[in-house]
Amino acid sequence: MAFPQSFLDELTARSDIADVVGSYVQLTRRGSNLFGLCPFHSEKTGSFSVSPDKQIYYCFGCKRGGGVINFIMEEENLPFPDAVRFLAKRAGLEVPEEESDREAGRRRQRLLDLNRDAARFYYRLLQQPEGRAVQEYLDRRQIRKGTAKNFGMGASLDAWDVLLNEMTAKGYSKAELLSAGLIVDNKRGGFYDKFRNRLMLPVIDTRGDVVAFGSRVLDKSEPKYMNSSETPVYSKRRVLYGLNLAKKSKRPNIILCEGNLDIVTLHQAGFDNAVASMGTALTPEQIRLLSRFTKELVLCYDNDNAGKIATERALQLLNGSEFSVKVLQLPRRRTGDGELVKQDADDFIKNQGPAAFERLLSGSENGVEFRMAQVAGKYDLDSDEQRVAYSQEISELLASLPGAVEREIYAARAAETARITPDAMKLEVQRAWKRKAARENRAELRKELNPAVQSQPQERALRYENVRSARAEEGVLRLLLLDDSLFPAQPPLQEADFSSPLLGRVFALLWRTKEAGRAPALPALAAELTAEEMNHVTAVCQRPESVQNGRQALADYIRVIQAEAAKRSGGETDPLLAAAEKHKDKKGEKRNV
Repeated sequence: MAFPQSFLDELTARSDIADVVGSYVQLTRRGSNLFGLCPFHSEKTGSFSVSPDKQIYYCFGCKRGGGVINFIMEEENLPFPDAVRFLAKRAGLEVPEEESDREAGRRRQRLLDLNRDAARFYYRLLQQPEGRAVQEYLDRRQIRKGTAKNFGMGASLDAWDVLLNEMTAKGYSKAELLSAGLIVDNKRGGFYDKFRNRLMLPVIDTRGDVVAFGSRVLDKSEPKYMNSSETPVYSKRRVLYGLNLAKKSKRPNIILCEGNLDIVTLHQAGFDNAVASMGTALTPEQIRLLSRFTKELVLCYDNDNAGKIATERALQLLNGSEFSVKVLQLPRRRTGDGELVKQDADDFIKNQGPAAFERLLSGSENGVEFRMAQVAGKYDLDSDEQRVAYSQEISELLASLPGAVEREIYAARAAETARITPDAMKLEVQRAWKRKAARENRAELRKELNPAVQSQPQERALRYENVRSARAEEGVLRLLLLDDSLFPAQPPLQEADFSSPLLGRVFALLWRTKEAGRAPALPALAAELTAEEMNHVTAVCQRPESVQNGRQALADYIRVIQAEAAKRSGGETDPLLAAAEKHKDKKGEKRNV
């Protein structure tokens, strides 16, 4: 283990899970547990539970769970050692680290330092005569020097190894530059700068670290935009360009756009709440990140087919979430030839001005209105046949809305569009809603009628081969965590007795904790289990288990596990034990008839 167990015990003792989670999630007490909206997926009804007694969290919606270290790993997007350091800093503890872990931490910090120094170098070049071409490009784009400074913009020169030579002179190795994605291997043993003759846009996360770079070419060559590839310190799914600045905005919402330069222009025009995804569609990780800073989102993607598709995908992802979502559709612009062409936020601000954008922002339609308009645009509503088809599709869309009042209001608007009576459209929506509810009920019933499916881990790689044994193995773990005094001095089972490798490993880990004189606890396994494994084990521990007849329950569980282990090994089961198990199974079958 990377850190001494005594240190981890003290760290978790000083990092009460209710306090730590409560700094990210608004929690309300319900019985012995605390509940709130899950920070890991979008929801309107809180299914996220925190147990102060067990010092664990679990979401009944997305099935994620673990201890306080797991929470920080997930919420802050940190590996285990960095999550420990994060909590230690919060608790005022000094971290005792082994050399290997200190080295891993140093490597990560070296990449962040390298990115920072590269950003400073690009920035300095922009101020010097060598960066004149980039400055002239900024002038053409009407980006003021104060704005460029605010975003830390820089210039990469039209040369092969300027950054490479500068950073190696500072002591960084070529391996570090490769790992950061700042240079490229030419496959013949040589290296050259990845970014050349470009406007450089450092990507800064919400903690203030430079994690990557975006760039824009100065002429018409391709690729027009080039971003950093994934690195040990950068995942494009988890970062939003400009959020480091937008999180300080006094505006009540955050505007989501497509391009980095759209963000720059919007901030310059006074819309300092704008952010952009890094060359990806909106992701669940970015939504979780946004939920820490706002509850209202405005989607402002380009008004072309790709932009509309991106908007629809984002709305589907945000459907049923805690966010209030609006869509700002930028009008098309008429050229001198009379042709209507798409325009992005940057174009609109330059052509129409900030006041016009403010009016659009104030009048932006909500997500339902946008989706309804998209459906209506697919049909010729002067045709009776097309009006019927429209009514069928729009009723399916409206049936997905969670509230009856919402469904009724928008059904009335859809009726106007289809030129039918509100009662007729309302009836269509009700039928669609009933069909949807029936489908969901049938799916849920199929799951409930298949206990084997219900008992299986969500992660396919963790699926049980022997459900009967695994359910008993789960019971043993729950009893061990609830009251380890129920167990004898020596382990009643060996890891090999377990049909599930995961459950057997967890039992062995918890038993070692017990032998060391500490109470077995799930949070202590954060360093030993993957996120998927911890999610499943936490789900197992959330299920009810009584210690009132704990000794008898433990004996029953052990008997089942040993009987199934004997079958797997091809050994003979004690005849009396087999008869007892058979009799027990028959009684269970009769009860279930």
